[in-house]
Amino acid sequence: MISTVLVANRGEIACRVFRTCRELGIRTVAVHSDADANALHTRVADATVRLPGATPQETYLRGELIVKAAVAAGADAVHPGYGFLSENADFARAVLAAGLVWIGPPPEAIEAMASKTRAKELMGIASLDHVTESDLPVLVKAAAGGGGRGMRVVRRLADLEAELTAARAEATSAFGDGEVFVEPYVEGGRHVEVQILADTHGTVWALGTRDCSLQRRHQKVIEESPAPGLTEELAEELRELAIRAARAVAYEGAGTVEFLIAPDGRPHFLEMNTRLQVEHPVTEAVFGIDLVALQLRVAEGHPLESNPPHPHGHAIEARLYAEDPATDWTPQTGTLHRLSVPAGVRLDTGYTDGDDIGVHYDPMLAKVVAHAPTRAEAIRKLAGVLDRATIHGPLTNRALLVNSLRHKEFTTAHMDTGFYDRHLPELTASPPDPHAPLAAALADTHNRSRFGGAWRNVPSQPQLKRYATGDTEHEVQYSHTREGLSADGVRVVHADATLVVLEVDGVQRKFEVASYGTDQVYVNTTTLTVLPRFPDPTAQLAPGSLLAPMPGTVVRVAEGLTVGAAVSAGQPLIWLEAMKMEHKISAPVTGRLTALHAVPGQQVQLAALLAVVQPT
Repeated sequence: MISTVLVANRGEIACRVFRTCRELGIRTVAVHSDADANALHTRVADATVRLPGATPQETYLRGELIVKAAVAAGADAVHPGYGFLSENADFARAVLAAGLVWIGPPPEAIEAMASKTRAKELMGIASLDHVTESDLPVLVKAAAGGGGRGMRVVRRLADLEAELTAARAEATSAFGDGEVFVEPYVEGGRHVEVQILADTHGTVWALGTRDCSLQRRHQKVIEESPAPGLTEELAEELRELAIRAARAVAYEGAGTVEFLIAPDGRPHFLEMNTRLQVEHPVTEAVFGIDLVALQLRVAEGHPLESNPPHPHGHAIEARLYAEDPATDWTPQTGTLHRLSVPAGVRLDTGYTDGDDIGVHYDPMLAKVVAHAPTRAEAIRKLAGVLDRATIHGPLTNRALLVNSLRHKEFTTAHMDTGFYDRHLPELTASPPDPHAPLAAALADTHNRSRFGGAWRNVPSQPQLKRYATGDTEHEVQYSHTREGLSADGVRVVHADATLVVLEVDGVQRKFEVASYGTDQVYVNTTTLTVLPRFPDPTAQLAPGSLLAPMPGTVVRVAEGLTVGAAVSAGQPLIWLEAMKMEHKISAPVTGRLTALHAVPGQQVQLAALLAVVQPT
């Protein structure tokens, strides 16, 4: 039997595997980069081993270091998690060669399916080798990839070469393999997948379907099980195809077979992921199982039951990211001061209060999963929990998730993979609570009164405070009177440093206020930036300044770009890499480049000046 498991991964998935191991009485070993020295997955493991360096290429993609760590820590098994080396056949072979148990499929099965090009050949599907105008749109994909990295939709033939180059660079960074391929892009399709689990005795389970159509940058955002709106005939066809794919490579362990369902209902095989998926909790909730525990049993040689358990109810998972969906899904970094969700849902996370969110890894903070008897109840439950969650720190996609779950296309199960292309502006247009700035100002006044001031019991001049939410500024005025605090049209029922109660039109509302010694104030679900009372007139940037939207590394500058060059509005100039994704910085206007500070390989901070384009 397995006694000690090393997880060759980090963050949320490492924590999730450790949780099951603890329940089974199995010791755990974490590996960590220097950037993750104090990460949650290292704090909850029984033992840890350092991987020197910070980037994935230096650490979590170094299979030889991880095998050495497992041996040194006395582990007898390795779980790969997802991403990084989870679908690397050579890594699986190295684990086995070291005399360790590999908690995953045979290396030969990984080799057959981990490369999407070879998987398509196995399923009798030819790749698109010579792209013409009639083939457009097409999708560029990383052969060894997943999670949306190394993927690009190409709608103009002239853009193909540049997108191939970008996809290769992103795939190399994320997976250590720059192979990419091209396939037709199905417009308006639904992304549906089947969870499989196979033992070493010939039994293969097909554990229902999942719909993962709500995606950004080809990375899933909201997933659910079962996939709604499928006919029983189509669902059965998908299950049979998934089992056929598993048997074709003598599969063992957990895996996922993914399909794109065209608008006419025809299924198109996409790939087989030879690992656990991020969205596996929805299947666990519906079938009442622990997939990691079953992975461990299969790895120990135990047989599965002849038939899988029966499904019950509906489950939906939302991925909470530190990102700004309104600005091209820009990743966010900084300190996560507080993350708390109401009871009644499952929270899988690799962070706790006070942890830092860095630039080297995926910006997913947590997965929130709701299970209920019906789909409508699961949607309501998850949206309500996310709406009431406390998230203090970098900007997140919380509002997008809530608005997506409540959107008519989603509630009626008429969504497809183009959902965010059609609806992003309306889903990100969440105006702040109009009374949040007043609550912040009142809490601040009370807080300052405890440290060097006092509530005045005589009339005074109105007090003025300024805040911002995004690009919108708010001015707040209030006064101290003999009756207490006063603000236009609002009665202040209670105010202290953490709780303000306001009465508006006879209705009392509570505002929880928090700050952490920065210029950010959190009022319920609204984040405010404190502005100086009198703005600094010298703090203006030259028109056309290009600032780094996040901390990262300059990976490329447009070929031939020099100071004095003429550029066109929208022309890509600089590429940054952060959180395993490449981000394109384009000219904001047509004009001339008057300054260029970005150099390939340079590490830049948030809002660093990269270049200046003077409009003409």
